[in-house]
Formats: sequence, structure tokens, C-alpha cells
Amino acid sequence: MKLNPQDLERISALTLEHYNQRAGDFFEGTRGHDVSQNIAALLDAIDGTPPFAILDFGCGPGRDLKTFSGLGHTAVGLDGALQFVEMARSYSVCEVWQQDFNRLDLPQNRFDGVFANASLFHVASQELPRVLRDLVATLKPGGVLFASNPHGRNDEGWNRGRYGAYHDPDTWRSLVADAGFVELSHYYRPPGLPREQQPWLASVWRKPVSGAGAAG
Repeated sequence: MKLNPQDLERISALTLEHYNQRAGDFFEGTRGHDVSQNIAALLDAIDGTPPFAILDFGCGPGRDLKTFSGLGHTAVGLDGALQFVEMARSYSVCEVWQQDFNRLDLPQNRFDGVFANASLFHVASQELPRVLRDLVATLKPGGVLFASNPHGRNDEGWNRGRYGAYHDPDTWRSLVADAGFVELSHYYRPPGLPREQQPWLASVWRKPVSGAGAAG
């Protein structure tokens, strides 16, 4: 069923309010999570000589933003939840933009890498192609997108106060490829567990140097 603009506004507002009300608890509950595998997957795929310009898309309270900055990269955060934006600015001492995923205003050809860790699944399926094209456009030619999302059976809806879309691997690959990206690799998390105990699909993608992927 196609969502109308009012539906999309409600989805965004309620999901962001969920995070705003629980920002402190979210930070305490996630700041010790080890996502070094994901950070390395992005950085190792970027061609060129560091430091790199990194957009942490859905940066939350700034845990990974601080890590990228600490590694010497020029990191910029983006989140829709005001509480997260303020926390991320304080915690990481990085530039952080407050932008709703449904109303992105990103600079063209700015970043070497986009780190979308546990964020893109909050975008409704019908809006995801546009958001992915925005991410293509904000990457430099040859730039890299890392994304990690809980996978599912192409269902979407409300889950404990947040809206989520849970794509199966084939659908996810098709969506990202259709936006103009070329897949480099993928893996499931947490590492070292049977597949049925790995709810997260991580994937790494490159924006072509020329041709496809230049859409705005």
C-alpha cells in the first residue's frame, strides 16, 4: 500500500520522537557496541590516501563519528533526532547536521565514504530509492557506501515505537544497485554465529567513477 505524504510525516515524526525521548538510554546501551568490523569495511574499500571525508548517516549520539574523527578523518554526522544531534556534537566535537531522511539536503560530490550503520532501515520502502540516489550524489566519484540493516522478508511497519523496513538480501541488492551503486562485498552480523542468529546484513558499495550513479 502506497504511503501518502501525511503517512510519511507521521512515520518520521513518531520514530524521531521515540529516539528523542530515549536518547540518553540509547547512548548508554549502544556506546559499548563493537562495530569495528563495519568501520574497517568502509575505510578499507575507499581508494586514495587518507584522511577521508566521511558522512555518518544516522549518527545517533556520535559513537562512530568520534571514532572516525579519532582516526584522523574529517567526519560529519547527520541525524533527524534533535537530541542525538546535540549529543553527537558534544561527544564527537564534529560538525553534525539535523536532517530528516525524507527531506535530505546534501552537498554534491562531497564525501569519500558514507557510513549508514543501522539507519537506512527506518526509510519506508517507497522512499528508499530517492534516499539512495541522494547518497550516490553526495559521494565523490568512486566513493563508498557502507550500510548495515536488519534483514527480513520484505515486510515493514511499526516495531516498538519505530518504523522499519526489513528487506531480504536480494531485494536490498536490487534497490541499491538500481540507485547506481556497484556491490563490493557483504557479510552478516554478529560475526561467528549461525546465520539464523545473524539478524544484520552489512554491505559495501561503490559509486562508479563515471556514468551510472551520477543522478541527483
